[in-house]
Amino acid sequence: MTISLTQQIKEKAYDLGFDLIGVAPADRAPHADAFRRWVAQGHAAEMKWLSCDPHRRENPRLVLPHAQSVVVVGLSYFLLDPPPELWNDPSRGRIARYAWGLDYHSIMLPRLHELGDFAEREIGHSLNQRAYVDTGPVLERDFAAQAGLGFIGKNTMLIHPKIGSYLFLGEILIDRELAYDEPAIDNGASCQTTSPGQPKRVGTCGNCTRCLETCPTHALPAPYILDSNRCISYLTIELKGKIPIELRPLLGNWIFGCDACQEICPWVRRYAQPTREKFLSYNPEFAIPKLTDLMRLDDAAFRARFKGTPLQRAKRRGLLRNVAVALSNGGGPEALPILEQTVKQEPEPLIREHALWAIKQIQVRLNRNNPLC
Repeated sequence: MTISLTQQIKEKAYDLGFDLIGVAPADRAPHADAFRRWVAQGHAAEMKWLSCDPHRRENPRLVLPHAQSVVVVGLSYFLLDPPPELWNDPSRGRIARYAWGLDYHSIMLPRLHELGDFAEREIGHSLNQRAYVDTGPVLERDFAAQAGLGFIGKNTMLIHPKIGSYLFLGEILIDRELAYDEPAIDNGASCQTTSPGQPKRVGTCGNCTRCLETCPTHALPAPYILDSNRCISYLTIELKGKIPIELRPLLGNWIFGCDACQEICPWVRRYAQPTREKFLSYNPEFAIPKLTDLMRLDDAAFRARFKGTPLQRAKRRGLLRNVAVALSNGGGPEALPILEQTVKQEPEPLIREHALWAIKQIQVRLNRNNPLC
């Protein structure tokens, strides 16, 4: 009965469009102690919700009493690089792939609810259950690995050997015991399968450290450790105040998130295939927009352009702060008029400060390149 129900839930998940699904016991997260150390070392930066009530975040049964199973799903969001002449154009801003379309929360959560409703119908009575898409107090990558969806890489991302790491994760906590999947085993081995009756092993990072070496801000000080204080995704999305001056030159033209540690990953480069999902797609005016165009957005234009997308999280003040930094790193004389106008007319102090800094950086660069001027 349990095995049949679990298989039915998995088949339904695939019918709903999820690429991966697995089930883990609702026990304390295997890396709960490591999570506590990470928070204690200050790596969570200003994300106070991560350190708030750690017991609850580590134990699903404190989130949903009597929880027995964690159903974990994965949805690929991988898309190919834009044309190099656009992707490497310093006058354009780079946006992380996961934000090249509608907000994934609005897509995945209804599917999880439908999956939970399906489980109730198959059982014949209501269940205590709770669904999350990276917003709940759950160490979801830990449970994804426990559910066999992949392994945790040195860049702290969940990596599936045949899909890569560009994965949205979601989970349903449920008060029913299901058939559990074998967890991924991080043993440093290449992708392989052991003899019958032995645990299934998935690919791991082995000796590869490309993600650590390629991170522009050195936010990966050691394997499996992410210092959010230096992470471009944190700095451009979660950080609400000023971007530290010493880090601004390292952001390049990333203006919302960063994919650097995933782009370089061999598991991605060899095996990732473009997502089938239609709510994500490559559009140069969204994935790599002109920086000067973004700098001209007022509140109404920002809301109209990014309604229903992940970029709303940064808000206008955060996005234009990031745009100013990107212009400081690659902008030419054509960027100065809009930045000067911003300094004179922008009511938001955060944007004005970064725009003024950008003007000074561009002027220094122009003088250095034209010493006789």
